[in-house]
Amino acid sequence: MKNFEKIYSEIKKVAPAHHFEFTDSPFWILITTILSQRTKDAVTDKAARLLYETYHDSYGLENADPADIKKIIKFTGFSNVKSLRLIEIAKIINHEYGGKVPNTHEELIKLPGTGSKTANIVLTQGFNIPAIAVDTHVFRISNRIGLVKTKTPDETEEALKKVIPVNYQIEFNPVFVEFGKNICKPVSPKCNICPISDCCDFFLNNKNKDAVKKTKK
Repeated sequence: MKNFEKIYSEIKKVAPAHHFEFTDSPFWILITTILSQRTKDAVTDKAARLLYETYHDSYGLENADPADIKKIIKFTGFSNVKSLRLIEIAKIINHEYGGKVPNTHEELIKLPGTGSKTANIVLTQGFNIPAIAVDTHVFRISNRIGLVKTKTPDETEEALKKVIPVNYQIEFNPVFVEFGKNICKPVSPKCNICPISDCCDFFLNNKNKDAVKKTKK
């Protein structure tokens, strides 16, 4: 079994700080995370900041014109759907939750466009409640290293709950996201500078394959 604490400690040393650019509000963390779906970080951050500066809170967003929102978020993926969804979410939060984002996984996933990953990001980053948010980086890295052997994000979330101590869960996703952007990339990961290559299944398997190839020459 992998030594998670050792692996995490080394990864954190090389992972830049990750945070939401302009807010620690659960509502705007929710909105930003929804915008981030199928969208690059720089585009997401710009669009979320403009929404925040224009509408300020859930009540402002509820009364927005969908066409105006679409103009602001036009470079995000699925902007047509998202422009309507954001207004719908604001209305639900205002009228069903008194203007406050719910702070349980069960209630968060009832909101339109809010899956388990988004709900868990809101819990960890908006409320400081331990949870495991599995995005593409977490899924890829966890399986590459060998922390888990899973085929879907849902399987990964459940498997990681058994591996990651509760006191690591709030900052786990941000640390792995930055590690995935900078070192353990989807294509051509930088294994030569990775601090955990000596205990990474992906690296060790490739190393063994290279050794076999050399012996056959």
